Amino acid sequence: MVMRLKSLVTAGLAVVLGLAFGAATAPAASAAGPRPDFQMPFPCGQVWTGNSNASSAHQSYEIDFNRGSTADADLGDPVVAAAAGTVVIAANQGSTNGFGNLVKIDHGGGWFTYYAHLRVMSVSQGAQVSQGQKIGEVGNTSKPGNNISPHLHYEVRTSDTSYPANIQKAVFNGVTFGYPVQTVTSHNCGGGGSSNPYTPQEVCGAGYSVIDSAALGTAGTVYLLYNSGNGNNCVVTMKKTSLGTATATSAYLEVQGKTRVTDSGNYGYYAGPVRASAADTCVKWGGKAGSSSYDSPFEHCG
Repeated sequence: MVMRLKSLVTAGLAVVLGLAFGAATAPAASAAGPRPDFQMPFPCGQVWTGNSNASSAHQSYEIDFNRGSTADADLGDPVVAAAAGTVVIAANQGSTNGFGNLVKIDHGGGWFTYYAHLRVMSVSQGAQVSQGQKIGEVGNTSKPGNNISPHLHYEVRTSDTSYPANIQKAVFNGVTFGYPVQTVTSHNCGGGGSSNPYTPQEVCGAGYSVIDSAALGTAGTVYLLYNSGNGNNCVVTMKKTSLGTATATSAYLEVQGKTRVTDSGNYGYYAGPVRASAADTCVKWGGKAGSSSYDSPFEHCG
């Protein structure tokens, strides 16, 4: 996917930022507290491409995110908090710095994240937000006369030095973003550092989408996925507790008229994937995590 911003973002934004914050300098090492467990600013399982060179206004490690192939493909997509914290800005700052609708979150220890150009803001100043909570929608708001295509402008800053030296490299799920361009899958699945680092789509593979799910108490969730390209179903049980510790977990898939296929064992994060061809055929599916289990009737027969 080709980022769309370089030809659309005007140099005026760079000028405004330069006047407001001084000339660009190389980012310095941060003396802030421990880095929060930042995740992608998008819902669990979504795949986005980030580019730190797409805008003439960029100073160092800012990232512009897109995932669609057309100019307005991402407009209105949800943006979520990269980590828990307190909203310190939720306002239109277009005339001030070109950020348009901006949400800034204080994560404690001198760490902050910025989410700019939002179409709408879903939180207000002073709100406490959890990791993965929706805070706005992808948009193209900016300063008057600055025409940009929809994207999310994302930054991580610290309070221990001045702009732009306080801009830090983005880290998602414990891995530093691959500057200048990388395509990344979101692990922002809720629960902060206690969340499962995998998603059902990653486990089942490319082309699979979740069509049903069932909670296994607080221990996990079993998911049924379908791949319309090859007519295959896939079942995976994702753990929510005892992550990284091998505990009894299982997943199964039974196509009507065929033998049930089961994956059962002691796993750290998930059981499965269990796949089977099931186009135009009913399936029974389920799984177990901890002391909770789920068994479906024959269903999803289309």
